[in-house]
Amino acid sequence: MTRLIVWRHGNTDWNAANRVQGQTDVPLNARGHDQAAGAAPLLAALRPDVIIASDLRRAADTAGALAALTGLAITSDPRLRERYYGDWQGLLIDEVAQQYPDGYARWRAGDPDPGCGIESLDDLGKRVGSALADAAEAYPGGTVVLATHGGAARQGCGHLLGWDSAVLRTVGGLHNCHWTELRHDDVRGWQLRAHNVGLIVQPAVVEAA
Repeated sequence: MTRLIVWRHGNTDWNAANRVQGQTDVPLNARGHDQAAGAAPLLAALRPDVIIASDLRRAADTAGALAALTGLAITSDPRLRERYYGDWQGLLIDEVAQQYPDGYARWRAGDPDPGCGIESLDDLGKRVGSALADAAEAYPGGTVVLATHGGAARQGCGHLLGWDSAVLRTVGGLHNCHWTELRHDDVRGWQLRAHNVGLIVQPAVVEAA
């Protein structure tokens, strides 16, 4: 049975400020590094066969904590990047609401393609889902840890599971340095086995992370 551990990166200063990151390359802060170091022994206990990470620093450095503990190399895959947030990247979420009220209202209502240059949820799911599927195919029967981002994790997992955006809106977002576990076998296909697993329960932050 193939197992995917889809791991959200640790905290950043932009997470803490509710600033839209998207594909902006923001590093982990001290708290984020601590979160990654705390999560790494739990993930190492799952005996991963490979570590794959988004090429954005906050995900790559999160993966680095597990690589240091396991001795595994990190494979970089840009398909695991966060959703592209277009005109909103770099803005505080309150500034988004003020400057782009129509797009913000559509986004909050769950519109999968709210405009403002934002990547559609369908495109995001296909992009990240293809990375997850390729990883599973490359390591059949193995355990693969994929360090990625909150919105990317949700849509990528949903794509593999065959869940549409309305169903995914009912699934809570991943906290920093928490993960979703998917398993696959030839009879049942993909199954969600665990969600939002991690060391410390924290308040959720905006999904543009």
